[in-house]
Amino acid sequence: MNEVLSQDEIDQLLQAISSGESESDDFKPVSDTRRIKIYDFRRPDKFSKEQIRTVSNMHETFARLTTTSLSAQLRTLVHVHVASVDQLTYEEFIRSIPTPTTLAVINMDPLKGNAVLEIAPEITFIMIDRLFGGSGDTGGKVNRDLTDIEQSVMEGIIVRILANMRESWTQVIDLRPRLQQIETNPQFAQIVPPTEMVILVTLEIKIGDEAGMMNICIPYLTIEPIVSKLSSQFWFSSVRRSSTTQYLGTLKEKISDVEMALVAEIGSLNVPIRDVVGLRVGDVVRLVNTKITDPLTLAIGNKKKFYCQPGVVGKKMAIQVIGKIEEEDKEDFEELSTANEGEESI
Repeated sequence: MNEVLSQDEIDQLLQAISSGESESDDFKPVSDTRRIKIYDFRRPDKFSKEQIRTVSNMHETFARLTTTSLSAQLRTLVHVHVASVDQLTYEEFIRSIPTPTTLAVINMDPLKGNAVLEIAPEITFIMIDRLFGGSGDTGGKVNRDLTDIEQSVMEGIIVRILANMRESWTQVIDLRPRLQQIETNPQFAQIVPPTEMVILVTLEIKIGDEAGMMNICIPYLTIEPIVSKLSSQFWFSSVRRSSTTQYLGTLKEKISDVEMALVAEIGSLNVPIRDVVGLRVGDVVRLVNTKITDPLTLAIGNKKKFYCQPGVVGKKMAIQVIGKIEEEDKEDFEELSTANEGEESI
């Protein structure tokens, strides 16, 4: 907070300086306390901190999905988490990865341009060994190119990983990533000029006791059309919106294929268990509280939902739904359950 000095205070201050009573250490240049940040105009930052944070949140979801899918595919415990999200030039990314390595060139449809998915060699050969029936112990670092069979195996793994990427990007865009090719030499994966800025998502993968890195490199030119959507406000609003529309439709689609047992119940009777054990073929059970004109109840699973009546369609027995059963109160249900304890219903 700024404070205005009076004329007397200014005179006393000047007198103290001229007489040497005030030490020079008491007066420090303002520049000494400022924090200076170096800015390179040759590689300007393209992404704000908020956009990087949003990308990090998206790939936290991607990491959780990949943890589950790789654990199921490799039949062992796999843990994936986001180690860092940075922006740098494509040349710096290419220089930071080993040779040879597993480089997958990804088509980012409907976005224009490609991205790169890089999996470290130590992780690549552990995955291959697991899928070939091994224990995943490669006996140290393996430094060689992939064979044709190994490359085909890695294609299957990468396709699964890309499915997780599509789901994690759903809140921003309906991304449809597609594997174009796999390279082992970074020099053959020049998807953008060396000086072009990219966003680099580094994930740490731990398979058993072994750990390694997986990198996702996305050029700025590729995601430039959706940069405005990489904000916390858009992200959280999309989550709320999709939870009531897209996910609801998906749930309905999945539930529609669930098979449930349907039981048409004529009636029920409480009898001792000894009478149930003594029943034989041809015995008649009289339902005291049920009339011949009463409708049947149709139970779905273990819950009564509809009233129905019996009939015949062709040569087959059938039922016709004639009404819906209102939901019973919880208290009535509890009383009914208490009354039926120790007895058998048929």
